[in-house]
Amino acid sequence: MSLTQLAKRFESAAATVSIASRMMLGLDTNSVPSDWNHITKVDPEGGKHLPLLFPNYLSHTSAVSVGGSRDVTDENTEETFALLSDSGATAFHEPSAATHVTEQTREHSAFLAVPEVLNGDSESLVGTLGEGLNYVREDLGPELLERKLGLPLDGLFGDRATDFIAGMMMKEAVFEAYIIMNTDSAAAREGNVTEDDLLTPQQAKERALAAQHHLDSEVIYLEYSGTYGGDEAAEILDAIDDGVSWSQIWYGGGLDNRENAEQVLDAGADAVVVGDVFHRVATAEADLFAQAQAEFDDETSAGELRDWVADNIAIEDSAAVSYLSTIPDVENPQERAIEYLAAGIEFGLAVTAVADALSDPTAEEIRSAVASQEFAIESAFRTISGANTELVDEVATGLLAQHFDCELPERSVAEHFALEL
Repeated sequence: MSLTQLAKRFESAAATVSIASRMMLGLDTNSVPSDWNHITKVDPEGGKHLPLLFPNYLSHTSAVSVGGSRDVTDENTEETFALLSDSGATAFHEPSAATHVTEQTREHSAFLAVPEVLNGDSESLVGTLGEGLNYVREDLGPELLERKLGLPLDGLFGDRATDFIAGMMMKEAVFEAYIIMNTDSAAAREGNVTEDDLLTPQQAKERALAAQHHLDSEVIYLEYSGTYGGDEAAEILDAIDDGVSWSQIWYGGGLDNRENAEQVLDAGADAVVVGDVFHRVATAEADLFAQAQAEFDDETSAGELRDWVADNIAIEDSAAVSYLSTIPDVENPQERAIEYLAAGIEFGLAVTAVADALSDPTAEEIRSAVASQEFAIESAFRTISGANTELVDEVATGLLAQHFDCELPERSVAEHFALEL
């Protein structure tokens, strides 16, 4: 038997074992954890900000998906991953362009998520994937190998080595099979999904079965992109859930309260995906801090700030409550929202006090002033067990550098936050 024949038999046997493990034995071989029930989408775009206490909010979500469609670069993607990594959140990468995938993002992300649009055109299903594979093969792969091996690939393994890298990256990737049901959305425009492409529950079930059995898609993603699908989405989820057994089912679109999240989870979704409302928390937090600055200083107690937040905003209608309400494990979203918003104000006031003690400082003076303060431990971030004080110092330093228009030699994270001192 030739080596080629032996390799083919081995691949066939491995495929048989894999299918039997999934379908006959019911073993969970899906690389996406089955206990994930809430995914937070974080957009690296400069206009999409993080709440100051983003580690607190994200401590309740199952995982974070990093990616966006506008004004996203490899640089701000790397910065976002670094922040999330420092916070302890489990994050994966869903890039909108192949060039957003770098060695740094691969190091920080749990896996690479590759979108496939099941009801769009062929470009949205295979064209984008082909473009990404070509980038890995022609650019990222050789760069990684030459850095690791320390010598050029010419004459060593040539295309076989970069083909191997591309193949391994796809083997390790998670494939998200999208069914897009809101034609008035960026996702629909990118996937060329029109009214004629919208699916009935039965059609959605059939596409999901094809994605599970033929495409090996780890995730079936029903996407309404900013609009809540309601009863229609529930019917589609119920149909998909009746068909697939191995793929995880996710729902995204317009979720901002507990009732909607529970409806789609009860209908068959394994996890809900929430994005826009999380970024709205940052905007609301910045507006609230601007009000608090006129009334308080860094001597104000945490209890006073919590009372002020509770008295000055309709907490039940706040973005913080809307986001936290979509997380099944958060028992009292309003209480948590008051705590986190007040703690964000407390942290901002502490950083403002440092700013008031400085005058046209250098980068080194800013770092020294932050390092000399104990607020990093005693401030807002104390609400997280084992708070990462280096992250707190980095955020404080970045905000101060932005306030004084001082350029830092290291990365500045200020653009990822809406708050201004």
